[in-house]
Amino acid sequence: MRILFDNDTGIDDALALVYLLSKPEVDLAAITCSAGNVSADQVARNNLALLQLCGRPEVEVAAGASDPLSIPLVTTPETHGEQGLGYATLPAASAPVSQRSAVDLWIEEVRRAPGELTALLTAPLTNFALALRRDAELPRLLKRTVIMGGCYFYQGNTTPTAEWNTHVDPHAAAEVFAAFEGLPEEQLPIVCALETTERIELTSAHLARLAQEAGSAGEELLRPEDPPGTPSTAANPLIRVLSDALRFYFEFHRQYDQGYIAHVHDLFAAAVAAGTVDYRVRPATVHVETAPGPLVGTTVADYRGLWGRKPNARIVAWNDPPAVFDEVIGSIAALARRLESGTG
Repeated sequence: MRILFDNDTGIDDALALVYLLSKPEVDLAAITCSAGNVSADQVARNNLALLQLCGRPEVEVAAGASDPLSIPLVTTPETHGEQGLGYATLPAASAPVSQRSAVDLWIEEVRRAPGELTALLTAPLTNFALALRRDAELPRLLKRTVIMGGCYFYQGNTTPTAEWNTHVDPHAAAEVFAAFEGLPEEQLPIVCALETTERIELTSAHLARLAQEAGSAGEELLRPEDPPGTPSTAANPLIRVLSDALRFYFEFHRQYDQGYIAHVHDLFAAAVAAGTVDYRVRPATVHVETAPGPLVGTTVADYRGLWGRKPNARIVAWNDPPAVFDEVIGSIAALARRLESGTG
């Protein structure tokens, strides 16, 4: 499985990246960086540092667009921290950012291996939209496309009707969905929207289980009663970074009365892209509202063909959260053990 990953790292993007790196059968072809949770430059720094931590500094990281297509960039320091990784701190990576731009990388890599690459998009869709403007054939040349974004007949997490990634760059999202309209169903993007990604609700018990399976047990992890920002005492470096990042995310969700939990949206999308979890989809025609006003970024799905248009997406309608956590916890724990033993 070869994956091209576009992200805006981001705590749940970071967890998704670590998960992909934990799967020996996943060939992470490259990472491109979209501005979103933090600036595109900070996204690149985060990705490079995580790759180094996980023993994979050779993976190419390309910088992308610094702003959405048509509106100013809004970031989320309150959700992911000023640098995007919560309380976690990582040393500067030794590997440089690629000399290729994100758009060049997408076009060149997909053209080099038609039908072989899976696109995983967990950020605002700016980079992918810009690539489509230059090469409209990309949707036909990809093996699969997986998008984390939108919400359909479901409460938004940024406005009452809009999900974060789509709200940051609604014009890019609209262009991307339009590019897939009319393609065969198997080529339509698999869309992991809030109604299923918010079911992937990570708790402190999940993290304690991860530490135990990684052989890093014996420390208290993410106790709700701890003061904000309490650093992890995990002995394993990877577990410590994930714990410090997730504590910030847990505290954010608790602040907004959702409990001491974390919705790890992008982790589910990564598992879908890797082909390691079960899910069911429904084809639909997606419209993205781009007009200024309270509904900007809203995504609407026509499942019944009432608009008389062909489908442009396959929206995930069911997933299995316990099975997802069984898969990702076991795999990330195995990576943490390998890294600590020097066999990463």
